[in-house]
Amino acid sequence: MKNIVLSTLLASTLLTGVVQAKDTAAKDATVKEVNKIAVSNAKSDAKAHEAKLVTEAINSLKDAHEALVALEKKDEDLATKKLESALGKLEVILASNKVPELLPIDSLIRVNEYIGTSKEIDLTLNTVQGLLKENKVQEARALMLPLQSEIDITTVSLPLASYPDALKLAAKYVHSHEVDKAKEVLAIALSTFTSVTQIVPIPLIKATDLIAASATVAKEDKTRALAYLDAASESLKVAEKLGYVSKSTTTYKMLQDQIEAVQKEIKGPNKAEKLFETLKTSLKEFKEKIFSAKNEKK
Repeated sequence: MKNIVLSTLLASTLLTGVVQAKDTAAKDATVKEVNKIAVSNAKSDAKAHEAKLVTEAINSLKDAHEALVALEKKDEDLATKKLESALGKLEVILASNKVPELLPIDSLIRVNEYIGTSKEIDLTLNTVQGLLKENKVQEARALMLPLQSEIDITTVSLPLASYPDALKLAAKYVHSHEVDKAKEVLAIALSTFTSVTQIVPIPLIKATDLIAASATVAKEDKTRALAYLDAASESLKVAEKLGYVSKSTTTYKMLQDQIEAVQKEIKGPNKAEKLFETLKTSLKEFKEKIFSAKNEKK
């Protein structure tokens, strides 16, 4: 079965800040406080936009599993009833004009935040390269594991392209007393799911909020505005060194150059409004195209 990538709407929403943030950093907030609020809001947004699980699909799977158990006990009558019930749970969905390709049955959010600096990443990578040259793969692997900073939203879905047909085929085999074939078909149907993981890089979330915070205080507190931009620059370095790549024509270097241009303007005439908007637009476009998804056939 071909795995199907879910919509990137959630990831792009988290990255571009379309969702109304639950908390806003104070104008005198430290960089650490801005980052903490940024990550907290991103977690809340991810939770709020988890895929809505389809109860009918979950109940249908339960019935299908009970049908398999019944077949193990050679109870063909009960197996038939459970298969009919499993199909019945999906009737409304199957009868709709636009039958969905996937029915979400489980969802999980994982947060792995890297708290080190870009220089520490360089040191770790140099150490890893040395270990690999000595064939110390497991030691290198242990050092590599923490090198991620992302929110992963995994959705497990039931494929409507194959699942209902499998139930019908199993029912047909039961009716013809071909229990072993029915069991085989059901076992496959109950183990074939599509798992999609949406990845949202945390350093880019931090950079976004730090740039926004800098724009807010640039006129009244140059020192703080520059500190926020320094931290945003560091967050972009972390994202780049951790390997979060984008298909955008904008590059990390271009974003860093734009940050430097804003900082120069703040130190001078301090008419940085347009430069801030350009920077925000560039980062938004860059992030929208940095989204990646991992597909796994369960």
